[in-house]
Order: sequence, then C-alpha cells, then structure tokens
Amino acid sequence: MIYRYNPFIQNVTGDFGNLVTSVFLNSIGKPAPDALIRVYDQTNSILIEETKTDSSGQIPLITLPAPPIEYSMSPDMPRPFNQYNVSVNLPGYVEANIYNVQIYPETTAIQEVILKPTYDSIYIPYPVLWGDFPPKIPESEVKKLPFPSNLVVLPKPVVPSIIIVHNGAPSDNTVANYTVGFKDYIKNVACSEIYATWPKESIRANVLAMISFTLNRVYTEWYRSKGYDFTITSSTAYDQAFNYGRNIFKEVSDIVDEVFTTYITRPGLDQPLFTQYSDGREVVREGWLSQWGSKDLGDSGYTALQILKNYYGSDIILRQAEKVEGIPMSFPGQTLVVGSRGDSVKTIQEQLNAISNNFPAIPKVIVDGIYGDATATAVKKFQEIFKMPITGEVNFPTWYRISSVFTAVKNLA
Repeated sequence: MIYRYNPFIQNVTGDFGNLVTSVFLNSIGKPAPDALIRVYDQTNSILIEETKTDSSGQIPLITLPAPPIEYSMSPDMPRPFNQYNVSVNLPGYVEANIYNVQIYPETTAIQEVILKPTYDSIYIPYPVLWGDFPPKIPESEVKKLPFPSNLVVLPKPVVPSIIIVHNGAPSDNTVANYTVGFKDYIKNVACSEIYATWPKESIRANVLAMISFTLNRVYTEWYRSKGYDFTITSSTAYDQAFNYGRNIFKEVSDIVDEVFTTYITRPGLDQPLFTQYSDGREVVREGWLSQWGSKDLGDSGYTALQILKNYYGSDIILRQAEKVEGIPMSFPGQTLVVGSRGDSVKTIQEQLNAISNNFPAIPKVIVDGIYGDATATAVKKFQEIFKMPITGEVNFPTWYRISSVFTAVKNLA
C-alpha cells in the first residue's frame, strides 16, 4: 500500500479530541480487565496517560490535543489530525502496540484492541484524503448477470455477517486476508477515507456509497467468480481503503449503525449500485461522488439523499436489505421502550443476560417479555460499554449491536 507519511510533522495544538480504548480477549465477546494502557505522543514518545481497564475492558475517556478544526474543512490545509501511540499490556499476552492513532478535534476516537497469545503491531496509515493512494480504476456501476461461473445465487441483496478483505491488489498472493464483521468493515473504510469532523449528512452520504459499493461486490460474487477466496480488496485502485486494526470514530460509528442495511439502487434494479467515488480535488469523474464536494454540500444544508442524487442521478432510491446474516432475529420494526411487551423484548432480555456473563457491569434482568426500568438500565449500561448513544431504548442500531455481541459471546461459550 502506498501512502504519504512524514515522521517530522509535529502534533499541534488548537483544539481537543477524545480517545477511548476497549480491550478484549480473542473477540468482542470477552473483555480484558486490568490491562495496562499507555498513550504516548507520536512525535516525541512522551508518556501522556497511563491507566488500567475496568471489568468491561474499558478505560475512562482521555482528552488529547488536536489541530484546529479548520484544518479538516479544506484540502489545502495542514495535517488535520494528531497522532498518538498506544500500548496494551496484560500478563499472559504479548504487548500490543498501535502506532499513529489519529485524533481529530471535537470527535471521539475509538481504539479497539483484541489481545491474542501473539500480536502483530499495527501501524495506522494516513487517511486517503491526506495520503498518497492510487485512484480507482473505473468500472460499470451495474454488473452483468449471471456470470459465466454462475456463482450469483442471491435472489435479493443480503448483508453478510463477515467480509473477507484481501490486503492488497487482487493478484498479489503475498498479502494477508482479514476476516471482519460487515459493520466493522464499513466503519474502518469510512474512517480511512474521510474526516469524522465533516457534517453528519456528508458522512452519511459517503457511508451509504461505501455500503452500496461493498454490497455490489457481495451480491455479484465479483472476486469469487474470478477464482479468488475473498470478498473485496483494500486497494484503492480496485476497491476501498481498509486498514486492519485502525481506530474508528464514534461520529462515524453511530451513522454506520443506523444505516448499515441501506443501499443505493435504481427503480426496477435489484442489484446495489457500484457507487464509485473520488476525492473530488486531485481526481474528479463524472457520475462519481466527490468526497470534498459532498462535504461542501453538507455545509450548504443538503441531506444525504440530496448529496447522492447530485452525483449519481435524481432517479436513485434507497432500499433496505431483506436479511442480516448471522443475527438470531431481525429488528421488529419498532423501537423497544419502557412499557413494550412481547417476544422481541424477551429476546433482548435473554441476550443481555448472556452478555452479562462476560460483562458483569450489565445487570441481570428477569426474562418476562416486559420492558421495565430494570431492562432499560441494562440497555443503558450496554450502550455505555459499546460506545453508543445512551438512551435506554432498543432502536435499530442497539438491536443489532446487542445481537452481534450476543453472537460473539455465544461462540466463545
């Protein structure tokens, strides 16, 4: 992977951003208490913070210097983020080191660390808008079906439980494949491609384009039909930027949780559009979303759909995938609140109790199918641990986050 990196760029002051770190053992289903976290300034290796994780594998929020927010609002400004190094130590595990964790002003960076008996250090490259990455090779936005290999078997687009990412060009057999959850993949791509300080509707438009791009690769079995054993690559020449183990941002994560089953298409078309995009400054292409242009439109008050129609055409529509693989039960369609009753409430209560076996800060609840104050309290604690808006209600994002953590806990058991 090619990216611009200059170790002589110093961290600057002007604003502040936040960092939270979550440490797990083998998967998100098991927290790592009492892990020692150290945060260093990347430019001078000075120790800034030292703390230990709690029973949920969490540390208190750390506030760190960041550049002025204006730096991330125009492509011709100095580096818009500061970089910090994070180390994690826990007896019985190899020290984990994550280098160049990015902190933007007025945002919260989330660095998840999954400890294993062995651990390769993670070096986070610059995001695409600041780095030097190869531009996308154009493709048709709609793929011809079926392929000669006849591997396209999905009647409707489905959100997969996992994505297998090839860490380089498709033909490079020297690089690793990474298996990650679908939402985790989209969050990683968005945080590798754009800035978390942008308007929410600009971020939402970019995320929807990234989801549709990815689901097109899934739906058409694009790489598997060519004999490869992966879903997508991390090469920006072919696909989207992905950097295994990098920090994400809460502002991006919340949006992905809200829209991860939504894709862009056109009337009469089942296939998600292959929604290509460029930075909009160094590379500009007709019919592609401009990342910097989407930021400007967001500043002007455009909604995400208006931004997308500006680039992909006025006839595009947003559609929901009919199924999320690997989830025991689909979202019931209505937010669960105090006073709700039924099997959906019972499902959430059962899943929260299973999760609390590994995350004891989440209180046990009676499984009675009645959403009372005790269930709301357990939901709030879950939302706090997993860095979600703390509402005490089970909306679409919370439902699927509980389900995914429950699945991880169940698999560990």
